[in-house]
Amino acid sequence: MDLNYTAEQQAFRAEVRAWMDANVPPAPLKSFDADADGFEAHRTWERKLNAGRWGMVTWPQAYGGRGLDLIRWLIFEEEYYRAGAPLRVNQNGIFLLGPTLMEFGTDAQKARFLPKMATGDEIWAQAWSEPQAGSDLAGVQAKARREGDEYVLSGHKIWSSRAVFADWAFGLFRTDPASDRHRGLTLILFPLDAPGVRRQPIAQINGEVGFAELFLEDVRVPAFNLLGAEGEGWKICMATAGFERGLMLRSPARFQMAAKRLVDLYQRHATSAPPAARDAVVQAVMDAEAYALSIYSTASRLIAGGHIGAEASVNKIFWSEMDIALHRAALSILGARAELLPTAPEAAEAGAWLDGYLFSLAGPIYAGTNEIQRNIIAERMLGMPKG
Repeated sequence: MDLNYTAEQQAFRAEVRAWMDANVPPAPLKSFDADADGFEAHRTWERKLNAGRWGMVTWPQAYGGRGLDLIRWLIFEEEYYRAGAPLRVNQNGIFLLGPTLMEFGTDAQKARFLPKMATGDEIWAQAWSEPQAGSDLAGVQAKARREGDEYVLSGHKIWSSRAVFADWAFGLFRTDPASDRHRGLTLILFPLDAPGVRRQPIAQINGEVGFAELFLEDVRVPAFNLLGAEGEGWKICMATAGFERGLMLRSPARFQMAAKRLVDLYQRHATSAPPAARDAVVQAVMDAEAYALSIYSTASRLIAGGHIGAEASVNKIFWSEMDIALHRAALSILGARAELLPTAPEAAEAGAWLDGYLFSLAGPIYAGTNEIQRNIIAERMLGMPKG
């Protein structure tokens, strides 16, 4: 892997930087999980990105992208985070479902869903987990039965990211009632305003509603919304999980910029920081750079025709545990002020670090718990027997 950027890549970086400097909002947007206003403010930002053709640079131009490779996407992400641009409210769509549609969708499905995903006109939620099927995704019990040109969906989903305010969801359903475990599962797309869909917001520890329970009672959707073939849901979801764990959901720039902010924090508070903080800061910087190099290597392999395999589980464990360690280092530097919520009058920079820390605690859980990821590594990469 050549670690030097080409002249074309450097020119692309300059183009991204110039656009971000001219267009990123001067003040942070309200959280998209806070309420409908915050959500819509982020939708407006998605539309602005799309107007500049920055919605998802790797997508074909026909679907709202620029047709660029993954290296340029990584460069884009570096400039995006450098500029302090808003978090992507449609990350479930553009980073997870979008690549899955590219691989498994029909031409008609791509034309129908991808452009509106790129513009932010349709924001997506992920509807996989159920009360008895979280990390054990093969335990899904929600059902879909075929009736003519429609599927009828029923069941109960939980921890559906962005589902409180989103427009659509991609869900995993059991289409073969006699099947068990990973057999007989099917991926189906459904609108969240369809008759029979009921949303129940779930408040997070900070009071925001980033998740929802979904209750589905005879929800009818056209068979056109079937992604792939019946019974291929497990295979398709594992491909989506590869994007989620191994490459796109958590770009290296997110952690590189957080590590840079951590260094700045330490330098301002070095005299009062505990002795161990210096080593924690250095480790955070090294881990962020190591993760970046690993992702650049993965991107290069994919460009050359390779695939994401079980090693995505290694990436997922690494970035999720790195995120916690990085934020713990920040809280140790801040001392007692680290307990201030972002809304506290004296919080200043401390509030953002606490908010980030609380979110980081979810990292070892979402996208498949780290315990499950370790099982995958043991069985599929190390060849160890099942327990």
